[in-house]
Amino acid sequence: MAQSLWALFTSTLAISLVFVVIPFCRDVKVLASVMALAGLAMGCIDTVANMQLVRMYQKDSAVFLQLPVPMAVLFLLSKERLLTCFSQRKPLLLPADELALETRPPEKEDTSSLPPKFQPHSGHEDLFSCCQRKNCRGAPYSFFAIHVTAALVLFMTDGMTGAYSAFVYSYAVEKPLSVGHKVAGYLPSLFWGFITLGRLISIPISSRMRPVTMVFTNVVSGVVVTFLVLLIFSSNVIFLFVGTASLGLFLSSTFPSMLAYTEDILQYKGCATTVLVTGAGIGEMVLQMLVGLIFQAQGSYSFLVCGVIFGCLAFTFYVLLLFFHRMHPELSSGEEKIRFYTRGGKQ
Repeated sequence: MAQSLWALFTSTLAISLVFVVIPFCRDVKVLASVMALAGLAMGCIDTVANMQLVRMYQKDSAVFLQLPVPMAVLFLLSKERLLTCFSQRKPLLLPADELALETRPPEKEDTSSLPPKFQPHSGHEDLFSCCQRKNCRGAPYSFFAIHVTAALVLFMTDGMTGAYSAFVYSYAVEKPLSVGHKVAGYLPSLFWGFITLGRLISIPISSRMRPVTMVFTNVVSGVVVTFLVLLIFSSNVIFLFVGTASLGLFLSSTFPSMLAYTEDILQYKGCATTVLVTGAGIGEMVLQMLVGLIFQAQGSYSFLVCGVIFGCLAFTFYVLLLFFHRMHPELSSGEEKIRFYTRGGKQ
């Protein structure tokens, strides 16, 4: 936990310094370098905060993953009594007796005959210790397939988030809609506003609905159907505003729900987070460039066509993820018992 909090502090400080330096940038290359540093720090915050939430709350992590990243960081700091305003109000994340149960099995249990991946670990692990090559040896092919397909789903959905917010204004001011520049300027704000609203709404929903169901609802009902409606009524301004709000609402909880679902399949090791955050970040970068090139070459109508294609691809990868989940071997009863004890008796 100390390594994680240090990484969060350093990355947060780096982002603050970036915004101080930006007004003094007089060259585009310097500005690009500064923005790259901000992206690196944000990726670190996103990965570490989500990884720690997954490791701590496991099956309950879906609720906490819906928090916006700054709120999640503040939550972690307050739980560790590193914020003065919360110093005497909250207990530590793991009390001493619970921590002892987390790090050693009961004395009567003999775990020497278990495979290495089910041996209880002593002490605290490094931040990315589960990502070491030795811990992946002997893993079934479904283990890697789950990582890849889940990352591809987020590659598409987060890519669509970035592409839609970047080009919805340009789409609105072009024919056939020809929306005024002032009115079209509200569209990106509406989109991000409903993403924030969707995250907040998803907090109570995720406590009652399984992550796999939330992902299906978001990808199929939210993304694919909305883009199809926008494509059919492409000349209607009202549908554009309603569709923008709908996309923001459904895309908002796709990443945390997919993360919670994938980690649940892989027994909450925490390292799927790094793969999924990387896939989502690459998607935001690549799909924005791809949509921009197609938009410039083929016209504004291609913007919605790209959305439908990306949504269908996201659903295809989601179906593949469900298939590999069914193929992935479950823990046997004996191994499940040991995992139960090494977690301190928590399911």
